[in-house]
This record gives sequence, C-alpha cells and structure tokens, in this order.
Amino acid sequence: MAIDIEKLPKVYDPFQVEEKWYNYWLEKNYFHAEVGPGSPRYCITIPPPNVTGSLHMGHALCYTIHDVLGRWHRMKGLNTLILPGTDHAGIATQNKVEQQLAEEGLTRFDLGREKFLERVWQWKEHYGGTIIMQLKRLGCSFDWERERFTMDPGYADAVLEAFVRMFDKGIIYRGARVVNWCPRCHTGISDLEVEYEEEHSYLWFIKYPLKDGAGHIQVATTRPETMLGDTAVAVNPEDKRYMESIGKTAILPIMEREIPILDDAFVDPEFGTGAVKVTPAHDPNDFEIGLRHNLPQVVVIGPEGIMTEEAGKYAGLDRYEARRRIVDELKEKGLLAKVEDYTHSVGTCSRCETVIEPLLSEQWFVRMKELAQPAIDAVKEGRVRFVPERYTRIYLDWMENIKDWNISRQLWWGHRIPVWKCRDDGRYTAARNYLEASQKLGSTDIEQDTDVLDTWFSSALWPFATFGWPEKTPEMDYFYPTDVLITARDIIYLWVARMIFQSLQFLDEIPFYDVYIYATVLNEEGRRMSKSLGTGVDPLDLIERFGSDALRYALVQQAGMGQDMRFSDARVENTRNFGNKIWNISRFVLMNLETGNRPENPKSKIQNPKLEDRWILSRLNRVIRTVNNGFENYDMDDAARSLYEFLWSEFADWYVELAKPRLRTEERAHVQYMLWRVLEASMRLLHPIMPFITEEIWQALPHEGESIMVAPFPEADESLIDEEAEREMEFRTETTRRVRELKTYTGVPLRQSKRIYLAPQPESIFEDYSRRLMQDKSFMPATSGTHVEQVIPGAKPPTDMEVVVTQTAGATPVYMEAPAMDREKELSKIDSELASIEKDFARSLGKLSNEQFISKAPAEVVEKERRIAAELEGKKREREERKKALGG
Repeated sequence: MAIDIEKLPKVYDPFQVEEKWYNYWLEKNYFHAEVGPGSPRYCITIPPPNVTGSLHMGHALCYTIHDVLGRWHRMKGLNTLILPGTDHAGIATQNKVEQQLAEEGLTRFDLGREKFLERVWQWKEHYGGTIIMQLKRLGCSFDWERERFTMDPGYADAVLEAFVRMFDKGIIYRGARVVNWCPRCHTGISDLEVEYEEEHSYLWFIKYPLKDGAGHIQVATTRPETMLGDTAVAVNPEDKRYMESIGKTAILPIMEREIPILDDAFVDPEFGTGAVKVTPAHDPNDFEIGLRHNLPQVVVIGPEGIMTEEAGKYAGLDRYEARRRIVDELKEKGLLAKVEDYTHSVGTCSRCETVIEPLLSEQWFVRMKELAQPAIDAVKEGRVRFVPERYTRIYLDWMENIKDWNISRQLWWGHRIPVWKCRDDGRYTAARNYLEASQKLGSTDIEQDTDVLDTWFSSALWPFATFGWPEKTPEMDYFYPTDVLITARDIIYLWVARMIFQSLQFLDEIPFYDVYIYATVLNEEGRRMSKSLGTGVDPLDLIERFGSDALRYALVQQAGMGQDMRFSDARVENTRNFGNKIWNISRFVLMNLETGNRPENPKSKIQNPKLEDRWILSRLNRVIRTVNNGFENYDMDDAARSLYEFLWSEFADWYVELAKPRLRTEERAHVQYMLWRVLEASMRLLHPIMPFITEEIWQALPHEGESIMVAPFPEADESLIDEEAEREMEFRTETTRRVRELKTYTGVPLRQSKRIYLAPQPESIFEDYSRRLMQDKSFMPATSGTHVEQVIPGAKPPTDMEVVVTQTAGATPVYMEAPAMDREKELSKIDSELASIEKDFARSLGKLSNEQFISKAPAEVVEKERRIAAELEGKKREREERKKALGG
C-alpha cells in the first residue's frame, strides 16, 4: 500500500505550513532551555532590537543567522538557548511619543515628566511588541519565556548597580566638555551617534583688526555665527607668516572684545590663512586649546539652536539666521575679505538628522583608559575572536585611541542617572535609591539628577544582566560566557567593545568567545537600503509573497565573509523555486514508498551496488561535511550553496531520474530505501536554514521522533565517501550532457534512440569508464534516450556519425548516429550561428577588457558578464567542432 500522497498536496502553501509548525514547536516548548549542569550547552543573547523597530533586511539576516546556529546546535544535542529581548532605545522611543503628542498639540513639558513617562510605557505596551511578532514570523526559535527588556525591573537593578560601583571607584565623573548636541532631541549624543554628510557650503575669510592699529589678522571659518564666542586667534608656532603677530591683541568684530593672538601646535598652517578663530564653547578642538591656554568659555548658541544673551544684539535668533545677518554686517564694515566655495562633512543626529551643534555642557563621563586595556588584551590574546578576522584591527585601533565616554542624555525616557545632590551645598553621590543617598549625604533635602543614561550604557550589560547579574544565578554559572555575538559592523564601537570591557570589569570574564560580523545588505544596485531613499526592500512583504523559508535561504546563501551582499526580490523568488523543487521530488519519493514504516535497508541482498548508489551516498556525506563545517566556521553561504547544488543538480536531476526505471525492477526495495535515506537526511541537513518546509516533508516521510527540530543532525560517514565513484559518475554525466547537446544540434528529439560510440584514450581510466557505461543498460536510456553501442578506444567511427568532445572526463570524443541532413545547408547554418556567436563573444570580451567596467560595475554584473563570455566561448567551440566533423 502506497503512502498517502495527500500528506504533501500538489502545491506547497508556505502560509498554512509555517503557522502550523511554529505553533506546534511553541506547544512542545522546544525553544526553551533549562539549566543543565554538566550537560553541553550553546548560548547566544541576541542583539536586542529597538522597541520602536520593525523588521528590516539587516534584522532579517542577523536573526536568521542566529536561528540557523541555534537550530543546528539543538539538533546536535546541545542544550541550546537563544535569549531574545528588546532595547528601550532612549532617543528613538522618546521621539516617537513626542511626535504622537505633537499631533495632539502637546509637548512633553505640557505633561511633565511623570505623565510623559506613563505615555511612553503605554506606547511601548501597544507598539513595542511588533518586531517580536515579526521575528516569530521569520521562524526564530528563541526562548520567549526568557525574553528581556532593558528597562524591566531586574535589568534596571543591574544598571543601577553598575553605575554606583563605577561611580564609587571614580570611573564615572562629572565634567564640562564640548559635546555633540542635538537641538531637535535636546540632548548630547556620543561621537558614534553622529552621522556625517558631505555639504556644499562656504569658507568665509574675516579680518580681525589688531588693537595696535597695525592692520589686521585674517581668519577663515565655515561657521561665522560662532565668532561671537571667540576668545582667541591661534596660529602654528612654526608658521613664519605670523611670528610678529604672536602675543598681540586682536579686536573681535561686532562684539568689540579684545582677544589674544596665541600660538598652538594643533593649528594646521595649510587650512585657510593659517590663522584660526578659537571658540572654546563651540568646538571640541578649540575647547582643548582653551584648556591649554586658560581661555574663557563663552556660550553664544543655546540648546535649542538659538543665539544666547552672550551673542549681544543677535540674541534670540536661530543660528542660521544669525549667520546670514553676521555675514551681512561684516560686509558692511569691510571686514569680510572674501568667500570661497567649500565642501565639508557636517555632523547630523543619527536619530532625527538634525545638524548637531558642538556645545559646552556639564555631562557625566566614563574614564576609558583603565577599562580599555583589559578589553584590548582579551582580543590580542585570542580570548575573544572576531570573524571575519579583519575586524580585529578595526576594534583595536578604536580601543587603543579611545576617548572618555559621555554617558548622560538630556532625555526623560531611559535609566535615570542615580546621582543625588544636596540642595543646600551641592554635594552629590551615586546611590541605588533615595534612602541610600540620604544616608551617604547625611541629608534628606536631596534631589536626583534629571538626565538619563546613554542607551548603550545599559546595553553594554546585556550579556550578563539578562542572566540575573548582579545576583549569582544558576543561569550565570551555566550559560555564561555566551558562545557568539552576531552583529553588524557599525556597532563594533557602540556596543561590542562596551560589552567586552564591562564584562571584564564586573565579572573578570569575557562576555562571548566569538564576534561574528555579518554582511551589510544592499539593494541590487549596491546602494544602502533605506525606506526614505526608496531603496529599501521590506522583508515582511517578501515573506507574504514567497514565505519565510525562501527569504531565509536567499539571505543565508549570500551570507559570506567577503563583501557586502546585494539583494533583490528575484533572489527570494529563485529560492522559492528551490523550495518547490524539493517539494516535488519529495512527492515523487512518497508516491513510491509503500508503507508508513521506515524502508528496510536491503543492502545485505545487494552484491554489487550500482554506481549511482555509491555516488549519491558519497556526495551526501561530502555535503554533510561541508554543511557542518560551514555552520561551525560561519561559512553559512558555503553550506547553503552545497545543499542547493546537491538537492537540485545531483539528487533531483540525476539520482531521481536514474531511480525511475529501477523502481519497476527487482531493485525496487533497494531504490525505495535509497530515495528515503537521502531525502530524509537532506531534510535534516536543510532544516536550520529552511525550517518549515523541511518539517512538513519530514513529518510526511517515515521517521523516528516527534519533530525534525529535535532529530539528530547528520554526521558525515567518511567510509562512504567514494572518490572513484564520483569521478566515474562525473564521466557519465558529462557524456550524457554532450549527447544531449548533439541531439539539440541535429534536431533529434531527446527521447529518440540513437547509436552512441565512445572513443576514449586507449588503456586509460576513461576506457574502463566507457566500457562499464556500455554494459549498464539503464543509465544512458534513462538520461538521454540513447545507448552506447560501441567503445572504440582511439579509433574513428563510421563516417555517418556526429562528434562532440567532452570538456572534462579525459576529453573523450562522443559520436552519435547522424540523422539524414543536407550537409551544405547544415554548414551554412553553422556559419551563420558562428558569426552571431563571435560577434557577441567579441562584445563580451570588450567589456571584460575595459578597466572602467571592471572597477565601476557592480561585482554581480561583472561576474554575470564573465559567465556569458564563458558560455559563448563554449558555444563557439562546439560549432567549430561540428563544422570540422562535417568536413567544413
């Protein structure tokens, strides 16, 4: 009795299948991991996406890789935990709620801090789970029972503890620095949160009169509005042009303030005139010059981007309006020497794209030198490994030149800085709560700092705070350090480095062994994916059209450690077709299995297994080895490609075709077993990448166990790897392809029988292969509708034969009985085809010899052109061989 083929309907419907199996896995609690002392485990804590977020292509790649590794290790028998969660995303979330309030005609100040925070929590509960639901749709087998949020109560305790310990050790300090200030977000942001854009602007050359009346000194600036806060002019001490000016006094135009002309080695003599204005309150480099020379700090632009009272008559103006009016006044007074076009990088807030304002501000900082060195040593000593290795140098370069970290943000949403200050005398301390602060300060008249911590401060604790730190929990003992961090290259500084030094500081332990940096997903033109630029591809849209498995496979297939990937809908469509191919061959296998039980292995009855049986088992075990190595070494693209090639080009195209006639012979039981064995193992191999379709097929096949998710992952049986069988099979497949080509050339239908002669080199291995192929009465009829009539080593066949030479397999000539034809007409046809091919071939070679094309065209376009050239060259050679065979 045949297996009920209705288990696999004719057409695969990913949407019914995906929801069904995801719910099943949840019901079975397969995603959950318990502490199991002594048992091998595997653990990853995912990069927590912003609670404001929705799935984009970078997320889809990142979390697919997490799931592939998690499913693989789970199937290998490891107690596997992939711990999920979300980040409170201070600025991003506050901006979302402020936008919502603006639609109601309100600001956060209208509500006040407490009411505003209530609104943010409401927003978080309503919208914050969107990305989690999308990760489930992607098929992520994360332990949702352990889901964390960076502001849940336990996590908040960890942040408090970390801050207080660092404060008490003197690592956190308060200081005035020029920070990157966002006038829109009303907060300071770190250097790493500033994005730079090229902007066409101007360089204004301004004359500063000398007090002694002996002329003027000329400076160049891109920001005339800040000149109102100048407290010096500086020149390089080696600049001979200004030797006489050093020590003199200049008069600041408009403000009429006396300012010194001083020398400082930082000044670049090549910029502008070589003399620069010094504005300590509005430029970080000028701030450092000011410290060295004890200059006053005059703040002329306020937190809103509005000129302050210190700006005199320009007070109250927007900074850009002030710029315009100041330039006009300088012109009127004859103090604007000239204006030049100038292109330079302008810093913008990564959250809202507002041009940042360098602003002198009191902030909280972390002293980094002490923390950086152990984190440098951990990587240099190999305790933390970057994959690809090139990112090691990027990490070390930054850590070895690190600056103190500004950790305070002028926001309301986030972890409020646990510093308390006496109202009467200004003394302050860090404390976990009001009571502790009162005891430390000896006063009850205290208030807490209004700022919140940089989001990355709390995120830096993620690998261990999620396991209950500062408590010593069983989870910490068992799951920590985690095995790998999988992340994007743009947060190596923002997040990866900070997790490493915080883990070393608080636990004297690394947070993870490996850091895998995945490729950036670009669109097919090589541009950054962005919804606002219209270059984005929505992964959820692709899931709706093609299913989650197709998207996952398309991403993993390109997840190499080389260049960034170029992605398009067409790739997902191609992998959807791959899924359909797997579905169809699975239906064929099921239709030919006779019971619901696992087929018996009748190998004991098979005296001489056929070549294709030895070959497919050899290829299967090679692929098993490749896939395991690929997952082990983060070469997931190798794993994906090898599975594609094996299942489509080897199992489906060759083995299944060869199996069809054998199923009608006494070999039926053996062939049934082989089809089941290869397909069942292949589904387990493919499961980490395409979990849904593989579960559906595996459940329809005879199997052991309740889910493929917890079935053992295949291990290669090296004894079944048969190089001789692979070489001989390569000879047969190449010979078959050439016969098919001959039939195509000559217009012979594929299934029409024709005599075939093979002429291998005498006494070569290819003679042996040829004779065995002739003796095998099923191979050629099944694959090309022909049979090998004679093997004639080194000889010429009858003159009525067509010839083509194998490109591999010893360049064995393959002759086929020629159909009746008009020789002259055929030669004319070949000449016409050759002329067209040679024209296209010359055009293709011209492109490939063009250096501009090679250097500027997308890599995929160049690679496609190379494939076209190779294909045309092959066609040219084939036509020439055929022409020669016809005596032309």
